[in-house]
Amino acid sequence: MNALGLSMIVKMGCICTRESLNINGIKYVVKERQGEGGFSTVDLIENKGTKRKYALKRILCHSLEDQKVAMEEISYCKKIRHPNIIELVDSTFKGSADIVVNATSEAFLVLPYYRRGTLHDYLTLRSFNKNYLDLREILRLFTDICQAVKYLHDFSPEPLAHRDLKVGNVCLNDDMVPVLMDLGSCAPARVQVCGAQDAQKLQDLAAERCSMTYRAPELFHVESYCVIDQRTDIWSLGCVLFALCYFKSPYDFVYEKGDSVNLAVISGTVHFPEETPFDEDVHDLILFMLKVNPAERPFIDNVLERSRHLQNKIEAVV
Repeated sequence: MNALGLSMIVKMGCICTRESLNINGIKYVVKERQGEGGFSTVDLIENKGTKRKYALKRILCHSLEDQKVAMEEISYCKKIRHPNIIELVDSTFKGSADIVVNATSEAFLVLPYYRRGTLHDYLTLRSFNKNYLDLREILRLFTDICQAVKYLHDFSPEPLAHRDLKVGNVCLNDDMVPVLMDLGSCAPARVQVCGAQDAQKLQDLAAERCSMTYRAPELFHVESYCVIDQRTDIWSLGCVLFALCYFKSPYDFVYEKGDSVNLAVISGTVHFPEETPFDEDVHDLILFMLKVNPAERPFIDNVLERSRHLQNKIEAVV
């Protein structure tokens, strides 16, 4: 190799060099970076032996508290078994987080790879030409997502809430079946808030972990003495159904205009497009879930019942 060629490799980096990982005795090679979030990154990896592709979620932990949160996510992934919720293939920790400055650990979660990407990706592509989904397809996707949520809300010994339901956290498999992912925000559904300190802690956690344009009103301003329950997810489901119809959450549109999402959510403002292929039944189902007062919001069984009623109504007309 001549000096110029060596110089170019030094400057640009050898593109043929890929990171290798050993996770519990199985060797993987990192193919490419798929995404980055505030707390984690996701890479496409390949099993060196089988050549099968997976998604690798890496969570960098800067403290024992970070490490505890990552361990809780792994624990939930191991316990939860449902066809519409992502499965954990393997996991491990490397390093050790402690109070020593710059001491970090990293959690590795090996997950199935979905080549179709997320529901957000799918809706974004369709939005370019306002290529609306057929209502039967919308309700099929929505009821499958609701089945995943029902599994969490009915979980034993303690009901769980996902707390970050959004179209970006739903993958699509090869058969276009939705698979709920990212259990990093998953937590016991029922939270008793006793005092201003508890309220502020939950509010700060929601600001970190729950996407603003899908976040329930009671998580924007947590009252000092209240009970938060699984109906935070029902609000998010209302935003998901709106996005299935119109490609984005109703509060994504608010955010894009530069208006206050906080005020729009607290006031319960929902604007439907004037030109729409969907009738009042669909809008009523969305508004059924987007009740500002959580006590007026339905539980998941009520949402599923109403969704199936609408499905049956459509099938009867065809």
